[in-house]
Amino acid sequence: MISRIDLRGAALPEGGALRDLLPRAEFDVEAALEKVRPICEDVRHRGTAALIEYARRFDGVEIERVRVPAEALRSALDALDPAVRAALEESIRRARIVHREQRRTDVTTKVVPGGTVTERWVPVERVGLYVPGGRSVYPSSVVMNVVPAQEAGVASLAVTSPPQKDFGGLPHPTILATCALLGVDEVYAAGGAQAIAMFAYGTDECLPANLVTGPGNIYVAAAKRLLKGRIGIDSEAGPTEIAILADDTADPVHLAADLISQAEHDPMAAAVLVTDSVELAEKTEKELEPQIAATRHVDDRIVPALSGRQSAVVLVDGIDEGLRVVDAYGAEHLEIQTADASAVAARVRNAGAVFVGPYAPVSLGDYCAGSNHVLPTGGCACHSSGLSVQSFLRGIHVVDYTRDALAEVAHHVVTLAEAEDLPAHGAAIKARFDWKVPGSK
Repeated sequence: MISRIDLRGAALPEGGALRDLLPRAEFDVEAALEKVRPICEDVRHRGTAALIEYARRFDGVEIERVRVPAEALRSALDALDPAVRAALEESIRRARIVHREQRRTDVTTKVVPGGTVTERWVPVERVGLYVPGGRSVYPSSVVMNVVPAQEAGVASLAVTSPPQKDFGGLPHPTILATCALLGVDEVYAAGGAQAIAMFAYGTDECLPANLVTGPGNIYVAAAKRLLKGRIGIDSEAGPTEIAILADDTADPVHLAADLISQAEHDPMAAAVLVTDSVELAEKTEKELEPQIAATRHVDDRIVPALSGRQSAVVLVDGIDEGLRVVDAYGAEHLEIQTADASAVAARVRNAGAVFVGPYAPVSLGDYCAGSNHVLPTGGCACHSSGLSVQSFLRGIHVVDYTRDALAEVAHHVVTLAEAEDLPAHGAAIKARFDWKVPGSK
């Protein structure tokens, strides 16, 4: 079912050449741009009327307004299964513990006597948080978006999730209940590219936002790319992925379960096992069969994901080579299931999140580890981070110099301005002292 890539017996190539040998899903955001462009323009010009039309066309629902009534949020929370509520409350509690520690403090640096630079951390004023719908319901994504925004101090935040035909055109009730648990009262029934356009341009119901975050399908990613600049974005999320670096100490039952757990998200989900043990690879491949047979979403998600070009067992000569492979791959989720897993994990450079040892599976991070599961995909972990409090903060430098402090460095500023052929920059310094400024009297 799952293919093999054998990288043993020869020196691994460097950089992009190694990345090209590894499995990856095809995710052509550029091709989707032309499909989302007219949708976004329509929302820009017609606002709520366009959103209502797209709910009918894409989601098969008739709605009269896009904003979810407050009573629907309260009703969803009242009807929430007590066990689900308790689990969500614990997920929220743990996420707050972790994200509260990420809040940055302002720092003032004394550069010279009388000259300081202060870095202030200021939250984004308003954010739009996207929560996917469709194949599954993701209340955990509400938690992962809302908690860091709240801990950052964002004053105005709104959540949007696709309208559901089974629930009268509202988002899934568990989504609504989670919003209510978190104290979010501004929620919209809009999905896809049109939801991103709603946040970018605003409507009569929804004020425009400064930033939009959250994962979504290829049309959400394309709308983010199209509207970036008009609105800030966290990332262009692609299909979810797991990579596991394992040696012969790993349990193939655990490995198979973890590969399947990611494959059940989507037929484009990627599941990659990197190992130096042929025996472990064989046992894991064998273990996949009974576990798949015992679960759901087999034909529409799991089998297509595991048999697709994006998934594979990669054989390497040793753990050092395995580390090179997983660093080149830059997985959204990376499990380390080796001897001395902590030491191996400490050597990882490129991953959205790293899960250490047999008792820290990706599923824990999805819900209750306290970490954030909105993470870079498609190799973007080589240069980008997952969602955090920092995603909702802006650093502002505040420069405060006295006359004497400026005088001390004035000649250097003038010299550099003239070196760059920007004489007016130097003149702005000279004007503050007894220097001759060109054109002045």
